[in-house]
Amino acid sequence: MDMRGTRKGIWRAAIALLAVMMVLAGCGAAKTNEAGSEKNGNASGDLKKVTVVLDWTPNTNHTGLYVARDKGFFKEHGLDVTIIQPGQDGADKMIASGKAEFGVSYQESLTMARIAGLPIVSVAAVIQHNTSGFASPVAKGIDSPKKFEGKTYGGWGAPVEAAVIESIMQEEQADVSKVKILSIGDTDFFTAVKRDIDFAWIFYAWTGVEAELRGEKLNMVYLTDYSDKLDYYTPILTANEKMIAEQPELVKAFVAGASEGYQFAIDHPEDAAEVLIKAEPDLNAELVRASQKWLSPKYKDDAARWGEQKLEVWNNYAKWMFDHKLLDKELEAEKAFTNEFLPK
Repeated sequence: MDMRGTRKGIWRAAIALLAVMMVLAGCGAAKTNEAGSEKNGNASGDLKKVTVVLDWTPNTNHTGLYVARDKGFFKEHGLDVTIIQPGQDGADKMIASGKAEFGVSYQESLTMARIAGLPIVSVAAVIQHNTSGFASPVAKGIDSPKKFEGKTYGGWGAPVEAAVIESIMQEEQADVSKVKILSIGDTDFFTAVKRDIDFAWIFYAWTGVEAELRGEKLNMVYLTDYSDKLDYYTPILTANEKMIAEQPELVKAFVAGASEGYQFAIDHPEDAAEVLIKAEPDLNAELVRASQKWLSPKYKDDAARWGEQKLEVWNNYAKWMFDHKLLDKELEAEKAFTNEFLPK
């Protein structure tokens, strides 16, 4: 799997969300509550059935969820958790419409969802810092935004791509008009950089680690090296706003189990990788093991606890999006996330 495709999925879903009417949000909240009442109305001592929808195909961003499910952490908190992959509409819309209780999303996608009126809230940050960036084969010599000039970028056709490229190029007084931007769809990164493009936007934890395994050296231009405002939470765990208000104990139980799952992956990356491999045998086992080793320290990183989110991070990125005309109004950032359900 090319994790660059995940970013395409983010914005495909986000663009779709902008067309969703407020009535969907209202119906979604009602459906979530109705579904929760049905699933959680079991006799005392029974497990509560809940569904968590991933953002994309399974990968090491999701390891903590699989660990929590398969090692019984969710069960210890009274939950019977089913993990599913998203439909064409994406995880955010499924959460809003009540088709799943919890989801995996991204700060950029959730920001656009809330601007569109969807009642979705981030309940935990899976990774503390943005590990994405612009990657290219070392032979192309693209080791800074200035070197983007005269080169071809391959992406998925979302406005945010040009905005991010322009933003970090401005830090080096470089000219974004000298960059050719192509939409390459789901083309494999390693194929594209040999045939069609010079650089692309990837998550290092997957595509970057895969390059290491293939012996293909990359230059990485990380977004966070050029703008603090681009150090946003990606990915995050989400829930419906109404369910948070009406079933806080369910949300608390889910976040507690997820927290234990990710903490296990932090403390035992090798064992956690094997859990994911066993659960999803179609994945490249060597890549999962290497990716998990690289990513596990990044889950919590410098935060006081796994999942912690800061208001300034939400404010900074929303302001960046608004300033670059990616939003038509400003985000009420304090309503977009909560740390309330994280274990103390």
